Amino acid sequence: MFWDEKMETLRGKDLEALQLKRLKWTLAQAMKVPFYRGLFREAGIRPADVKAVDDVEKLPFTRKKDLREGYPFGFLAVPRQKVVRIHTTSGTTGKPTVVGYTKRDLAHWADLIARNLTMVGLREGDVFQNAVNYGLFTGGLGFHYGGELMGLTVIPAGTGNTKRQIEMINDFGVDAIHCTPSYAMHIAEVAEEIGATMPTLTTGLFGAEPWSESMRTELERKLDLSAFDSYGLSEMYGPGVAFECPEKDGLHIWHDCYLVEIIDPETGETLGAGERGEMVITPLVKEAMPLVRYRTGDMTMLREDGCACGRGQKISRILGRADDMLVIRGINVFPSQIEHVLLGLPEVGDHFMVYVDRVNYLDELTIEVEMKRETFSGELSDLARIQKRVTAALRDVLGIRTAVKLVEPGLLPRFEGKAKRVVDRRGGLF
Repeated sequence: MFWDEKMETLRGKDLEALQLKRLKWTLAQAMKVPFYRGLFREAGIRPADVKAVDDVEKLPFTRKKDLREGYPFGFLAVPRQKVVRIHTTSGTTGKPTVVGYTKRDLAHWADLIARNLTMVGLREGDVFQNAVNYGLFTGGLGFHYGGELMGLTVIPAGTGNTKRQIEMINDFGVDAIHCTPSYAMHIAEVAEEIGATMPTLTTGLFGAEPWSESMRTELERKLDLSAFDSYGLSEMYGPGVAFECPEKDGLHIWHDCYLVEIIDPETGETLGAGERGEMVITPLVKEAMPLVRYRTGDMTMLREDGCACGRGQKISRILGRADDMLVIRGINVFPSQIEHVLLGLPEVGDHFMVYVDRVNYLDELTIEVEMKRETFSGELSDLARIQKRVTAALRDVLGIRTAVKLVEPGLLPRFEGKAKRVVDRRGGLF
């Protein structure tokens, strides 16, 4: 089923013509922002120089630090009075990124969310529990209004009070839930502890943090649902930029609204389909806050075109963030790789923490891993055997040695929002 079949399946010359038209509009909109007028002048580029979609590569990049330096309203292309909503990023380092929305922006955003929800099989009248933060975080209101637009019965559950979340699922006959994958895992854990089942729940929409195929398998097994990956970022409205279809083989990115490039994060060189790099997005319909070649920091790759569902080109699942990538003794390591290994081992649980230290001028990786209750005997011989197996599995995938510490079930932190699993003791928390 489609929400907007024409736009979701648009490709070839028709798509390129629409992208070029919208790119030219976006550049004209961007020229209302002092930052872009100065940036283009410094680069010796004029919007009129863009005569084809590929000409976007001539334009300079926009970075998150640019948005922070424009705090609070320096990137608005419309009068502040035309902004009907404001969201911000978490702002964990320095000033947050402020994102403004006009009425037109909110309508576009809700429409994109409706596309995603329809694509995974939700229908008018289905009950949808939105278990994410409803504050300045974009995930709450983004999914809320998209769900209402397509006629879902939306429950604005927010985060926390997990037993109550489970109770609502059963009392209201919830069909689908939206939350972070780490919180979904916690819901499954609490449900198991209290002996609850959730028979009406058939669909899970999980995003806001990278997660592995192994975690999907665990979530689908523990919650008895079909799990779909969601991708978005505040600077592009929020969630809704890309989403999995029932094929679950990459995420469809809405090319009528977003012009996507993959670049080498070190050189800025544009990469081809199948080459992994940093995703750069130019939004094509944002009115209040147009952006040009925004470096997302998210690592992925463009897939070869074609999908059984009939929609356009996909991206691979997000591997991690360029700035979250750990370089340990010259080897690139992503937390999602560690998660994938651990979830494939039957003796250990779903929770882990990663610590990075510098010892004698060398970087060392320590991974704390929770045991499963059914495999935690406390016997030293058993622990040594499991520790050896976990260490070997990590070494085989990561290509480096790690120190593994097994901990009792329930000791590691749980997260209602985005999981923070990496503590870099050389400099801070990821």
